[in-house]
Amino acid sequence: MNQIENYILPKALEEAIKVAEITGRPLLLKGEPGTGKTLLAKHYAEKKKMDLFRWHIKSTTLAKEGLYFYDAVSRLNDSRFSEGKDVSNIENYIRLEPMGEAFTSDGQSVLLIDEIDKADIEFPNDLLQELDRMEFTILETGRHIVAKHRPVVFITSNNEKELPDAFLRRCIFHYIDFPDMDLMKDIVKVHYHDIDQKLLDDALDVFYRLRDDESLDKKPATSELIDWINILLHQGGKLPGKEKNIPFLGSLLKSEKDFFRYK
Repeated sequence: MNQIENYILPKALEEAIKVAEITGRPLLLKGEPGTGKTLLAKHYAEKKKMDLFRWHIKSTTLAKEGLYFYDAVSRLNDSRFSEGKDVSNIENYIRLEPMGEAFTSDGQSVLLIDEIDKADIEFPNDLLQELDRMEFTILETGRHIVAKHRPVVFITSNNEKELPDAFLRRCIFHYIDFPDMDLMKDIVKVHYHDIDQKLLDDALDVFYRLRDDESLDKKPATSELIDWINILLHQGGKLPGKEKNIPFLGSLLKSEKDFFRYK
């Protein structure tokens, strides 16, 4: 069970998904961490019974790295230390990466490109070039691969940096709002089915009071809430009154200024 199985997607989000399906353009999902951007791709793949290929982007990631990887180090080690092993077939050392796997999938698949805003500024435009071409050549072997089906592409961003205008023009865009209290109750219950209702209500009251504080450098997100409730449950499942200090504050607030403001 995932966090978005049990509620109806907002109409605007359903429309954005439909437009992405019709146009074949990537769906760019923005929103702060904990809004369900990644889970949406998983939910969609499960609903459509498609394979899901996930590519988590890092600051050093290059677009071509999503296609395949040639493990030259393993081949060198095998040639030196694995007696009798045939290393002449380079294909044995080629591994398809998420974008390459989506291109070669027998049926239409879902490709999740997660946290694109972590990459170099040139990455988004390079990425769309690869997605537009829908084909690539493995340079080490000369094998040319043409996509069998265009994947449904979900791209997530946490708004850590601005994305190029040229990239934005070629995507379908949707911003996912942070979950309201009712939805957050459902999310927490996915993780802790038998949580006491009073504890849940009290914890969410504290959580959303913190989030309403515009002076915070970093508002707590869903992951911080889940961790905090886990600690509360392990420590007796009770919260002191509102006038008391917030227990285990370091699970919720992650900047020095925010921490000492509520300590």
